[in-house]
Amino acid sequence: MEHITISLPASRTLSGKALAGVVGSGDMEVLFTADQEKTLTIDITTSVDNSRARWEALFNRLSLVSELPSGKLVVHDFGATPGVARIRIEQVFEEVSYA
Repeated sequence: MEHITISLPASRTLSGKALAGVVGSGDMEVLFTADQEKTLTIDITTSVDNSRARWEALFNRLSLVSELPSGKLVVHDFGATPGVARIRIEQVFEEVSYA
C-alpha cells in the first residue's frame, strides 16, 4: 500500500460533504469535505505502488478542464483505472456543488 498526499491551489469554494464509490467494490471510494482554505488537499491510499506520477497527472488534467474546489479529498484506491478515478472524483465535486 502506498500513501500519497498532494496539495493544489483551489479556485472555487463549496460547502458540504460527498461520497462516491465503495471500498469493498474492488475499485475505489472518494470522500470530499469542502472548506474555505483556497487549497485542495488530496490524501490517497492506493494498492498500486509507485503511482504518484499517475495521480499527479490526473489532478493536473482535472485542473485544466474545471476549477478545483477547496477542501479535503480522501481517496481509497484498490486498482481502479484512471477513468474510474476521474469519474468518482468528478462525482463528489458535482454532488457538493448542489449541496
